[in-house]
Amino acid sequence: MEQQLKRIQEKLQLLLKQQQLLQKENERLTLENKSLREKLEQQQTDTQTLEQRITALKMATGSLSEKEKKDLEKKMNGYIKEIDRCISMLAE
Repeated sequence: MEQQLKRIQEKLQLLLKQQQLLQKENERLTLENKSLREKLEQQQTDTQTLEQRITALKMATGSLSEKEKKDLEKKMNGYIKEIDRCISMLAE
């Protein structure tokens, strides 16, 4: 009986050590995940900024394709409509 109790205690100690190790690893992985998500978000922002710069450079050099011109025109028309809507709200 005493040996069984001792084995149970040893197994319990081993399980507690494993639990602590797993908790530390989980914390480390959680921090790493957060860091990687922040990096991804920053890279997406950088990519969007670079795409806007490319479009601006193409506009400046006049090398936009027809599809790009139409897309740009749609965006500008959307901006103009939004500005008109804001002006009419201010005029009220």
